[in-house]
Amino acid sequence: MLNNIGLPGLLLIAVVVLVLFGRGKISSLMGEVGKGITAFKKGVDDGKKEIEDNAADVARDVTPEEEKDKA
Repeated sequence: MLNNIGLPGLLLIAVVVLVLFGRGKISSLMGEVGKGITAFKKGVDDGKKEIEDNAADVARDVTPEEEKDKA
């Protein structure tokens, strides 16, 4: 159904959206979308860093369990 939209169809959709919402609302909406994307990327990077830190902590501790109990 949506496979054959093409450039004229996309332009028509853009014009209809612009007429319905106005330039001010669309620009503020795009600003919020940009902030959301930035926050999402930051969250993904923080998650990766946390996983890497946890993996590094596990990799550092190679002492066998018996020796840990003795110490």
